[in-house]
Amino acid sequence: QVQLVESGGGLVQAGGSLRLTCAVSGLSFSSYTMGWFRQAPGKEREFVAFINWNGGNGYYADSVKGRFTISRDNAKNTVYLQMNGLKPEDTAVYYCAADRSGEGKEVADYDYWGQGTQVTVSS
Repeated sequence: QVQLVESGGGLVQAGGSLRLTCAVSGLSFSSYTMGWFRQAPGKEREFVAFINWNGGNGYYADSVKGRFTISRDNAKNTVYLQMNGLKPEDTAVYYCAADRSGEGKEVADYDYWGQGTQVTVSS
C-alpha cells in the first residue's frame, strides 16, 4: 500500500518560514520524481516544485523561485519543502506527489498523492 504523508504545515506570519516533510512508503522511492503542489480555496491545484530521483535536478514555479527549496533523502524515503519569505498568497493546502515516468509539472503526471497539509500565512 502506497502512502504519502505530509507534515509541517501551520500558521505563520508573512516573511516567516516553514519546512514541509513528506514521508513515503510502499513504493521504490528512489525511482520516482517527487513533487509538491498546492491548492488554495476556490482555485485549481497548481505545481510548486519537483525534484528528480537522485536530487540532481529541481524545478520551481516562478511564484516560489528563490524562496522555496525542495530536497530529498532517499535513505529515509522523505522529501522536503523549505519555504522562506512566505507571503499571504502562499496560503493553501500543500500536497506531495510521486511521478514514476518523468519530471512532471502537471497534476496528471503524478501517480500517487498525499492527503495534504494546510499552510496559512497571515499578513
